Amino acid sequence: MSKKSGFYDLARQAVLEPQGSQILVGNRKHKLNIGIPKETSFQENRIGLTPHAVQLLVNNGHEVKVEAGAGREAKFQDNVFESAGAQIVFQKEEIYRSDIIMKVAFPTMDELNMLDENRTIISALHLSMLKSEQLKLLMKKKATAIGYELIRDEIGILPVMQAMSEIAGSTSILIAAEYLSNINHGKGVMLGGIAGIPPSNVVILGAGTVGQFAARAAIGLGAEVKVFDNNLYKLRRLQSLLGVRIYTSILHPNILVKTLKTADVVIGALRANSGGRTPMLVSEEMVMEMKPGSIIVDVAIDQGGCFETSHLTNHTDPIFEKHDVIHYCVPNIASRVSRTASYALSNIFTPILLDVAESGGIKNYLWEKENVRQGAYVYKGHLTNKHLSERFALPYKEIDLLIAAHL
Repeated sequence: MSKKSGFYDLARQAVLEPQGSQILVGNRKHKLNIGIPKETSFQENRIGLTPHAVQLLVNNGHEVKVEAGAGREAKFQDNVFESAGAQIVFQKEEIYRSDIIMKVAFPTMDELNMLDENRTIISALHLSMLKSEQLKLLMKKKATAIGYELIRDEIGILPVMQAMSEIAGSTSILIAAEYLSNINHGKGVMLGGIAGIPPSNVVILGAGTVGQFAARAAIGLGAEVKVFDNNLYKLRRLQSLLGVRIYTSILHPNILVKTLKTADVVIGALRANSGGRTPMLVSEEMVMEMKPGSIIVDVAIDQGGCFETSHLTNHTDPIFEKHDVIHYCVPNIASRVSRTASYALSNIFTPILLDVAESGGIKNYLWEKENVRQGAYVYKGHLTNKHLSERFALPYKEIDLLIAAHL
């Protein structure tokens, strides 16, 4: 859990004074008006809330509007949302008049222009692609904006990042298996092998959540797995979580070069620690030494990638070959399994929305839940994320003081 603001105690004391007590007095259930727009970002197939979540919210007295076609790419048809109690609307502007807008991708400038003032928008933040114009427009609209990537749970875990990393790790192995097969012009190798035939060699760079679930999936298919990371704690934890002994190593260049020469699949699962670039571990010369027809799946491509030979691809044209090695470098792997990913997002945000209502509204909820408050980077038009303030040279305010002042 991140450290409380230096003003936190002062602000909390101010809130607890009798004259300012209305923020915490009572348990005023608040009716929510939620809008779910159709995603317009390229190949974003997920949706923030599933029909099951909509039904639960509606049964608790809340109003949910869904833009026509919003769930189509995740295989949720409009009639299913309608049966769950949602109102299907055909004008995107009507969605952006809702009190709370549930999105997946960060809103475009056109979408932000539709946003009514004093609304709450919950979406991914996409730090690497964020522009100052978007932040300034959110501030001008006096919006409250909460970023998926910044929300923590009660024990300090980033639940959205955790869920999407689990999906990306497991899916990366299934992708590799596809491209090893003849049907996708691979070398015709079964990932796990069978009796009498040696299994495929899978090398995973990174022992975090992506690496853990990639290793779990590869082991389940019968592959021989080797995991590299410079964090010994993560390597030990991985062994414990998997419940089996696998080959692990620190990122020693000579050992890595030797291992890559025999690899059938290499998964790039390392992430940057502070929003910077992922360490580039594998040079072009090292890729040239890999076996013809082997597969690279660079899950870290959205942060620059682990391989010198990587460059961005997409779901329509996902692979390219370089030095006879197939590269898969799609940044949004979770959208490949959009229905599962949508359920994962919905499972996280449905309880949050219900708690917002029980707290009496977003203001009270953010005050009570510090872990979610950390995800609010704009609060009623004020920029409350210090990193974004420094990056874009925009004025910064402490969210604790803003809420305590009843703004």
